[in-house]
Amino acid sequence: MKLNQLKSNSIYGKKRLGRGIGSSKGKTSGRGHKGQKSRSGVRIKSFEGGQMPLYRRLPKRGFNSIFREKRTAAVNLSKIQQILSKENDLSKEKINLVNLQKSKFINKKFKKLKILGSGDIKQKLNIEVNFISKSAKEKIEKLGGKVTLIQWA
Repeated sequence: MKLNQLKSNSIYGKKRLGRGIGSSKGKTSGRGHKGQKSRSGVRIKSFEGGQMPLYRRLPKRGFNSIFREKRTAAVNLSKIQQILSKENDLSKEKINLVNLQKSKFINKKFKKLKILGSGDIKQKLNIEVNFISKSAKEKIEKLGGKVTLIQWA
């Protein structure tokens, strides 16, 4: 290889814009006339060159209701059994949201209580809840306990 055979790629690959009429990329520099695309520093968001944009290709999923109550405490029967074994006072009174919040087993931010059927319970109890699963209700009533549902307006 000789010195006169070396080629630089930097000059030949690039067309210089805005260098007069004779350069074929003068005046508007290949951007056309006016409009958003002719300005510098502006691009059309999520435009993929006419291809269907990603946010329109993906399916719409789900629905989030703005009226949904997010403050429901879900407690399993196994957790209630742990609570009863720690505090004997609760087994004598009605188990409800207020009593569980007083004994600091449930955070005060919760407005409703739901009992789920995971785990077992060993003693009968009176329970006052907003929601309860079928399996939890069956397990409580099997031992002779009483379930009271609170209706919210």
